[in-house]
Amino acid sequence: MTGRWMEPSLSRYSRVLVTGGAGFIGSHIVDYLVERGVEVVVLDNLWSGRLENIRHHMGRKGFKFLEGDIRDRGVVREALKDVDAVFHEAAIVSVDYSVEHPEVTHEVNCDATLNLLKASLDSGVERFIYASSIAVVGEAVDLPVKETHPTNPLSPYGVTKLAGEHLCHLYHVNFGVPTISLRYFTVYGPLGRPDMSVWKFTEAMLRDQPITVFGDGTQSRGFTHVDDVVEANIRAANSRYTDTAFNVGGAGSATVNELIAMIEDILGK
Repeated sequence: MTGRWMEPSLSRYSRVLVTGGAGFIGSHIVDYLVERGVEVVVLDNLWSGRLENIRHHMGRKGFKFLEGDIRDRGVVREALKDVDAVFHEAAIVSVDYSVEHPEVTHEVNCDATLNLLKASLDSGVERFIYASSIAVVGEAVDLPVKETHPTNPLSPYGVTKLAGEHLCHLYHVNFGVPTISLRYFTVYGPLGRPDMSVWKFTEAMLRDQPITVFGDGTQSRGFTHVDDVVEANIRAANSRYTDTAFNVGGAGSATVNELIAMIEDILGK
């Protein structure tokens, strides 16, 4: 990462769209924006998102919730009316689900992203922030993982996220849509999904149930707090960079065994 990021000011945008805005990361982005007076449109089909995550904004001036699917072109066009910027968080994010259902994963993560980029071009969107994943890298060879690391995704989820990055690049090069891709590492924090490792480990310990760990637990992850992910999105939306991908990860890493030990210490288990 080179150059100087601008301060996370939101003055240049009056109305933004957050796809998947009722989900884990999306709802935190929505909170940040609404609290700073930005008009927000949330498009979410509530497949994995929860209405409870954004219910406190319902009825608030400048906030609009659309329950719909990003694969629906008509719904997407409606959501983009008078929108200046897009935070594209909607996706199928479960690696296991993507292996079991690769076709649906492709439809949601690739076809719908293409649909959204085309509609954003037609609407004259000023900035398109795409939620990618470190899964595009696959098995890391060099640590720490840099943006220049070769990409070799090992799941349909990772493949579709990389395809989304390529689509963002193509829409910038061919049509001038200002895009940035953010490759999230393992994100944790309030409102986390039940399928996430931190959630599953904590829930199992609280219930005195056994914990399932794949491998020997020495594999490391760049655990990243959701607040840092929100800040990265805001900075990306207001930066001078475009047509590039940035890693969004914590300053360090921890093994799965270390994570479990930390949760045990906190819970006194």
